Amino acid sequence: MTIFSVLHKTVYRYKNPVRLGLHELLVRPRDSFDQRLLDCRLKVTPAPAEVRWIHDVFGNCVTLVDFATRSDALEFESTIRLDHTPENAPDFRIEDYARLHPFSYSADELPDLGAYVRRHYPEETEVEAWLSRFVATGVSQPTGRLLMTLNEAIAESFSYKRRASPGTQTPGETLETQQGTCRDFALLMMEAARSLGFAARFVTGYIYVPTRDGPLRLGGGSTHAWCQIYVPGSGWIEFDPTNGIVGNRDLIRVGVARTPQQAIPLSGTYWGDADEELGMEVSVNVKTEVTGVSK
Repeated sequence: MTIFSVLHKTVYRYKNPVRLGLHELLVRPRDSFDQRLLDCRLKVTPAPAEVRWIHDVFGNCVTLVDFATRSDALEFESTIRLDHTPENAPDFRIEDYARLHPFSYSADELPDLGAYVRRHYPEETEVEAWLSRFVATGVSQPTGRLLMTLNEAIAESFSYKRRASPGTQTPGETLETQQGTCRDFALLMMEAARSLGFAARFVTGYIYVPTRDGPLRLGGGSTHAWCQIYVPGSGWIEFDPTNGIVGNRDLIRVGVARTPQQAIPLSGTYWGDADEELGMEVSVNVKTEVTGVSK
């Protein structure tokens, strides 16, 4: 049994006290068969006027924090602990009709998958040009091998570059620069899969960086992002193109969404001049406890 503990701190600082508005947090992991939430705590400074939880349209648990005060600093500290069952290799038990690509989703599933199949940047033909390196027109190939090839191609051919500015690059920008963040690579993988007819969705969460017992993972020290692709017979399969991971190994799933903009870990408002904001500091620390031994 592997127990993950995550400490996620975010601090906003301002030149002068500002009136704090509503903030939304997406930090509570999704309970599932492969990860079970054991404890979740949230500390907010200054003390909020109200804290409440809702489930969004994707079933994510969103925390809404509102204030009735002014302050020159705002701090969120989230602590979670969960039981994680790693999947060391993908179990591609694919339905017969979907073993070879191209294929069409069944009539029962297609209505629910339609929004995830639809391209987010259909005008960017660079994605199709890039895909032509791996997918020959009119030629069938094993579905699992195709998806793993796309995942590995991004991990091996693109350079990871941390970016402090918010937002996500378009797939065309990532292909042009051959570099990006985990969010950029996840979106590129999603758009490539969607252009091939797959349903894909964005995932935000955390990644365990095993500095003591293995090679470094990219994207550690902050929130992480990857994607899921729906394969008939196997369901939603995790693909982390930043690190070339297939399956949930070292990945802690917090939220899923159709687009990256719908899965922002923390967002909010304040009343004051734009230049009042001095910046934001984010730190994430993920540790493991294996059979009672802490790492």
